[in-house]
Amino acid sequence: MASFVLIHGGGSSGWDFHLLEPELRALGHDVVAPDLPIEDGANGLAEYADAVVAAVGAREDLVVLGHSFGGLVAPLVCDRLPVRLLVLLAGMIPRPGEPASDWWANTGYESTVDMEADPIGTFLHDVPIELAEQALAKGRPQAGDSLGRPSPLVRWPDVPTRLLACRDDRFFPLEFQRRVARERLGMEPDVIDGSHSVPLSRPKELAARLDAYLTPEEQPAQ
Repeated sequence: MASFVLIHGGGSSGWDFHLLEPELRALGHDVVAPDLPIEDGANGLAEYADAVVAAVGAREDLVVLGHSFGGLVAPLVCDRLPVRLLVLLAGMIPRPGEPASDWWANTGYESTVDMEADPIGTFLHDVPIELAEQALAKGRPQAGDSLGRPSPLVRWPDVPTRLLACRDDRFFPLEFQRRVARERLGMEPDVIDGSHSVPLSRPKELAARLDAYLTPEEQPAQ
């Protein structure tokens, strides 16, 4: 049994994992999915990592998963706790000292979708419409300018790392995720079908993928 630490994306909450949690528990794992304190503009990446560490408590055998923006927080948690595996799911891969607000320009990100006009089409296009609308209603404002501060990340943590990209992601297209993974970590991501919101659209498949990472017969990149 592992303890999965699930770190949500920007403007969101641990609710994003409410379908994934029971799937992981059914496979024998423990799960914690805290809400990052994003509504307080004084908080930045360091404070977000503090909140995750506090939520983990005395849990052991940790697998830390950072989804989307959570990818900027997850490596900081790995610097603070003994972690068995780090997984970034459609994750923003940071560089040491890089302010979160600079990540977009530094990676050459160019959006091909209008996320404000069509958030469901951008993030949730394969999620049942009622669930997608519920997800939007659960959104939280990410306040303040604290994300302009340099990241406290000094180096990539000495923890086995897997990258999992979403094949049908319209927000972070697959080829963009592959390029950034190569440039920043020299890695090729594994690929799962689905949108940016795979924890909501394919929780059972995602749980199986994550569980497989803990076995000797790990799934190869696709």
